[in-house]
Amino acid sequence: MYKKFLSVSLLFSTFALSGCFLFNSELQRWHLAQQGSTSLSLSRDGRFALISTNIQGIALWDLQQNKKLADFGSQDQYHNSVITSYISDNNRYAITATTQNFAVWDLGWSQAHGLWSIDNAKIQDVAIANNGTDVLLALNNGKALFIDLTNGRRLEFLAHRNNVNSVALSANGRYALSGGNDHHAYLWDTRSGQIIYSFKHSSRVNQVALQRDGKFAFSATDNNDNIIWDLTTGNKITQLAMKVRYQTLSSARFSDDGQFLVTGSPSRRVELWRTDNGENIKNWRAEVQPGARPATAVVYDVAISPTGNVVAGSSAGYAQAWSTD
Repeated sequence: MYKKFLSVSLLFSTFALSGCFLFNSELQRWHLAQQGSTSLSLSRDGRFALISTNIQGIALWDLQQNKKLADFGSQDQYHNSVITSYISDNNRYAITATTQNFAVWDLGWSQAHGLWSIDNAKIQDVAIANNGTDVLLALNNGKALFIDLTNGRRLEFLAHRNNVNSVALSANGRYALSGGNDHHAYLWDTRSGQIIYSFKHSSRVNQVALQRDGKFAFSATDNNDNIIWDLTTGNKITQLAMKVRYQTLSSARFSDDGQFLVTGSPSRRVELWRTDNGENIKNWRAEVQPGARPATAVVYDVAISPTGNVVAGSSAGYAQAWSTD
């Protein structure tokens, strides 16, 4: 088990992003990695950013203070690229993953809890609950794997018939949402593996998200079949009114109150939507690396701050905040 301890502490509080207006309602921009990043995840409130690069490894930033809080280094001894990560809903824990292993971090104490390997499959996506011990993995062998790290209990969700591309986990670790190449997203119970709702799509599901209070779910495909679901009934609420044909989404998150959804794409687009009717409210473009060819960036993660501003982090190594006023 790989462990690394750092003596940096965190303050977990909400914040209001501030700064000068630049252009297109941009409030602030942070250049977190000069050479770009292999993954970047934001805390739910948009305050913290966990970024991974091939050169510097994993680092934690406080965007409010514009300060690097911790350098965790490489995830494993072979310096494999971290491809996905997730910060728990309470900002306390994080999970990072290469295609073959994953690590759990206690952000409060800036220390690693351990490194675990996955055999016979590649990791596609990850999520972690508020307790820091319940984790969920999307695997390319058709399984969504739930693990309780305290006792080693593993539950393999086998309903998908092909690659599982995206997963989401409720803050208490009780419910999971998974989407895969079999054109389905499933909401299921992590204790029993029982399916609660099955959401059928017309193409492969590449992105899913859960609203933190369990009101709504979101599942998206690569042909604009992007749907918000009512989790009290399992029925469709609305479909996003996409303006770009065949737009794939690379990230999605609900606002805390569930009134809005923010999404990011592999082509720099960051968009804000109403959850009741799928209306597009605003959209922005993520920054690209200077001199990058092609001039594009993957939006790895998005968030909505307590004041309603939209925050996004991308493969260009930038985090950005925009006003929604």
